Amino acid sequence: MDSETLETFTNLSSSIVRENWKKSLDALFLLFRRKFVFDNLVIYLVEGSGSTPEVVYARAAGRGRSKEAESSWGNEIANQVISTGKATESIPADQTSSDRIAMPHFLGLPLIFPDRRGALVFVRFGGPEFSNEEMPLATLAAVETARALEQNILQESLTQLEHARHRAQLQDDFIATISHELHSPLGFIKGYTTSLLRSDTTWDTATQQEFLVIIDEESDHLLTLIDRMLDSARLQSGNMSMDFQPVRLDSLLRDVTLRVHGRHEGLEVILDLPTVPPIQADTVRLTQVFDNLFDNAIKYAPGTKITISLHGKESWQIVTFADPGPGIPPEHIPFLFERFYSVPGQFSKSGTGLGLFICKQIVQAHHGRISVKTSPGKGTAFRIELPVRPEKAVKEA
Repeated sequence: MDSETLETFTNLSSSIVRENWKKSLDALFLLFRRKFVFDNLVIYLVEGSGSTPEVVYARAAGRGRSKEAESSWGNEIANQVISTGKATESIPADQTSSDRIAMPHFLGLPLIFPDRRGALVFVRFGGPEFSNEEMPLATLAAVETARALEQNILQESLTQLEHARHRAQLQDDFIATISHELHSPLGFIKGYTTSLLRSDTTWDTATQQEFLVIIDEESDHLLTLIDRMLDSARLQSGNMSMDFQPVRLDSLLRDVTLRVHGRHEGLEVILDLPTVPPIQADTVRLTQVFDNLFDNAIKYAPGTKITISLHGKESWQIVTFADPGPGIPPEHIPFLFERFYSVPGQFSKSGTGLGLFICKQIVQAHHGRISVKTSPGKGTAFRIELPVRPEKAVKEA
């Protein structure tokens, strides 16, 4: 091997730990083919004992490229290499055919891994045979191939571990949050009920009424928390049924806004709701989505106005909830609709991290889409796209 090729191989070897493994192999074999002639190559891996070798990478580079689907990719020699752990060459018995594609020469090399087996197979149509002088270069290619694949396996394992750690952290945070959320209304209910039941104190009617209103409100809060947890579990398992009926979104949004105004008299809401034809939807579940978006805006952008707009197309209707609040840092956007996720730091207000997860699951159950556009200091806008006919959206997807 000349010094130029060796240096290039060294650079490729170091890049394997950084680059996408398929791009690394593409570059490796592009260089390799300058020194080692082959028409096709294929990589086989076996995951466990008794498993069948499976193709994880293949490349057609020379003769027979247009007929690669018709030619053998060396499955038989791959099995021999994997079972013996030794390099194996196969020469066609009949070398008199005028069709070079009918005379594949195979060279199979073992790929060494700690916990699995594999084979790298080179194909030359019509020869020449693989020589002893070429074996060191072919062996080096197999070593670098194994390194690229092992790096990919390690990266996938690290990614899976990181996802598992992230999910575990979310669940731990959720348990801590929900414990606080449940304890708070229960504490109010217990405290004011105990006060009303004290035999050594007589409360006037107005005070009793005030205590009972607090108990009633905190009971509603507790029921909402429990309902959200149950809805989250049903949506996660796919067991929440939808009752699709004709629904006019402009009317539904006005009704929800009127009800929210009853709880938050000072709330400023701007409605841009043209009359639109009905869509097929579950009124109760969509109301839940809009309630959650109202709660989100009131919680994270208090004192700002909320603008709700509706835009109708032939097959879709689009609802937008926008507020000019503090916005959300971009690093949190990928996780915003995940179960149990709450934006930490100054945005970490009272919440279970279930509201937006539930919104997304309900919208997806309508075969729609929900997205967010936000940036710090520039407000937040949630966009919901709902198909007029969900069954048609499924066929078009």
